[in-house]
Amino acid sequence: MSETISLQQFKTLRNDFKEYLRENNPNWSDSTVSTTSSDAFFGLNNNIGIDFWECLVNEESMLSAREKIRDFLVDTGRSSNDADGRASFYLSSLRRLKEFLDNKHPTLAKDWSGKVISDIDMKSEFQTWMKRQKKSDGEPYNPNTITAYTNALKNSTIKLDLGDEVFSNLFYYITLDEFEKAHQKILNAPNFDSVDKTAGNKSYSNGMVLYKKFLSEWDEPSCWIFQGNPKYYDVVGAVEAEDTLTWTVNQYSKQIKKGDKAYIWLSGSDSGIVASGTIMHDPELKTPNFQDPYTRGEFLKNDPYLAVEIQVKRKFIQFRVPRAVLLADERTKQLEILKYPGATNFRVTKAQDEVIESIINGNYERFPIVDTPQVEVVGKQRYWLYAPGTNAHMWDEFYKEGIMGIGWDDVGDLTQFKSKEDIKNALRQKYDSDKPYKHPGLELWQFANDISIGDIIFVKKGISLVLGCGVVESDYFFDAEHDEYKNRRKVNWTHKGEWEHPGNAVSKLLTDITPFTEYVEELKVLVFEEEEIDDEPETKYTDYSENDFLNEVYVGAGQYATLKSLLLRKKNIILQGAPGVGKTYIAQRLAFSIMGEKDTSRVKVVQFHQSYSYEDFVMGYRPDGSGFNVKDGPFYNFCKDAKNDDEREYFFIIDEINRGNLSKIFGELLMLIEGDKRGEGNAIRLLYKDEQFFVPPNVYIIGMMNTADRSLALIDYALRRRFAFYEMEPAFSSEGFRNYQTTIQNSKFDVLIKIVEDLNKEISEDTSLGKGFRIGHSYFCTSDIVNDSWLSDVVEYELLPLLNEYWFDEPTKVDLWSRRLRGVIRG
Repeated sequence: MSETISLQQFKTLRNDFKEYLRENNPNWSDSTVSTTSSDAFFGLNNNIGIDFWECLVNEESMLSAREKIRDFLVDTGRSSNDADGRASFYLSSLRRLKEFLDNKHPTLAKDWSGKVISDIDMKSEFQTWMKRQKKSDGEPYNPNTITAYTNALKNSTIKLDLGDEVFSNLFYYITLDEFEKAHQKILNAPNFDSVDKTAGNKSYSNGMVLYKKFLSEWDEPSCWIFQGNPKYYDVVGAVEAEDTLTWTVNQYSKQIKKGDKAYIWLSGSDSGIVASGTIMHDPELKTPNFQDPYTRGEFLKNDPYLAVEIQVKRKFIQFRVPRAVLLADERTKQLEILKYPGATNFRVTKAQDEVIESIINGNYERFPIVDTPQVEVVGKQRYWLYAPGTNAHMWDEFYKEGIMGIGWDDVGDLTQFKSKEDIKNALRQKYDSDKPYKHPGLELWQFANDISIGDIIFVKKGISLVLGCGVVESDYFFDAEHDEYKNRRKVNWTHKGEWEHPGNAVSKLLTDITPFTEYVEELKVLVFEEEEIDDEPETKYTDYSENDFLNEVYVGAGQYATLKSLLLRKKNIILQGAPGVGKTYIAQRLAFSIMGEKDTSRVKVVQFHQSYSYEDFVMGYRPDGSGFNVKDGPFYNFCKDAKNDDEREYFFIIDEINRGNLSKIFGELLMLIEGDKRGEGNAIRLLYKDEQFFVPPNVYIIGMMNTADRSLALIDYALRRRFAFYEMEPAFSSEGFRNYQTTIQNSKFDVLIKIVEDLNKEISEDTSLGKGFRIGHSYFCTSDIVNDSWLSDVVEYELLPLLNEYWFDEPTKVDLWSRRLRGVIRG
């Protein structure tokens, strides 16, 4: 039997005790609950010469503990003037703890008697966490800094002479609320500044800021991602066939516990979440299963290893949660598995989990990252998977009539509803008031509003058959003369038959499958076989001129002329600037202005990141149902399209271009993108295909990078000489922005802009930052009504987090500008 108690067990006990105090003392404040809880464990957290758990066995042992506490207070000079009173208060708290244990854990005091907590403080967990953190310049903390912060948190507090108000070792605080109270007392201590100075480089104050952040993350509800590499383990096969999976744990072993939520992640070029479930037990040693049929190649574990078992509850292999979607969302771009993928298990915050669930449940609404590509969909053809009635019983009739229909006729004409929520409310009124109607509400809304003329409809039966395909020929209409399926559209059904669906189809009646490009291609090959299809009608795009560009973008005519000239001459350009200067917005509209129309079919946007590779960008091996096959990437396909349309310009836009390993991503194409190396005469053989490939002369590459990103220095000479670099400035003083500001007609908005201009001046003069870190104007560009609520959101959730990153080591400066910015809203 173990002679120690884990910190996780102790933390759980303390949290349960606090809940017990709240339930039995409803009039108590949170402060009283926290104080009583802390005092109850005084004898454990201070060496007073007792076996803490044994003293909880009976009243006599608790009275003995009281005397030990009194002697300790006198000997150490802590509350020596009122040692009896303080000891009696600790005894009162100890009695409440015994009362709790008698009710909830009657044998615990005896079971834990003689044992010690193996890791009474959070020092080792904090140090491990610190090693994963990044400073404001994007660099990790060096070991000396981590050691300095650790020593300050452990040893500096005793120099403040706060007595027993605060633990001298701050690592004894294992909950955020208790630490925050102690933190405030420390900051108010008369000699705090001198102690902080003595610690050197503000190690004490900065260490407390970091420790607070650490505790806030450590206290969050537990959700995890467990990663599997298809090169070594058949993740898809295991998820499809098994209901329980054993997974290695190589970090957070003390935090992961029974009942936690778990996602299963498939790594590689087609990576994403393929299943979710529940952890069945705390991490424990497992013996390798050498009969595991899903292991590929040699076994990775030959000795006992720490692992958990995961009960798989949901499987979504075909429609996984893709990595690209998570990377492009402001709320999930910081997922640990995306930032530090070199492990088997990763923490997921509550907010990140909510986003993932919305993607799985089909009600996801993207929250774009700052300066992230937002491709405008103008006339873009979509692909849909559709079931013509239960078990496809309406298929023959719909095929004959050349229509598609959807039920729920009692809600009436769908054009009367302004939102999905309105449709759901109507469904509840007409059918069952207790049902949420989440999927029917979405399907009816999409059928009436999102499907467009020219879209391709694939017809399914159940989850295993494909019955046909057609092209949408009309807008939505409500046909009141028919008895059922009155919500209709006309469709030119081009194919009819029976094909076995690859894997299991989704069970929904109507699903937009456009984002799942490989799946769409599978269905095309399945239904069309060797046919050449050209069902997509000619699309009319909105005209877009130089004047349109100048009216929408806050740059002058001279700047536009320079940008256009650079791009057309060099063929490759990088727009660099501070966050929020509108680089993505400018890139897309620069392309439109040169084309003379908003032709999104000739504009492709991708985002580089640390894990992006040649295989993602050009081509490479990816797993499919029968193994691994070569799949073409977006740049390869884009160049092929441009080659077949050589009289028109094509624009490939790369966001965060400096975040990827550029030599690895471009590979042998790094030479071919040069302006004078374009065309068939410079073709070279590709790595994965016996093919002579070249970059067409009509392909123009626009890259974007934030100058606030320190990895800018990683852009090597080989890439620098292939691109022209153009600096984008905040446009607060431009004529266009001043005109926009006039239309807002909000005095607080005007004051806020003035303060941000002052802030940008200080940022520019800061030697550790510079003008590349200034705040851009696009943070303040909106079509919404600008009121106090909107201004407050910009300040609290966009500007202040940025300042906390910039001046991470200067909290007083952050505090100063926080007060100024917030003061605008308060008036």
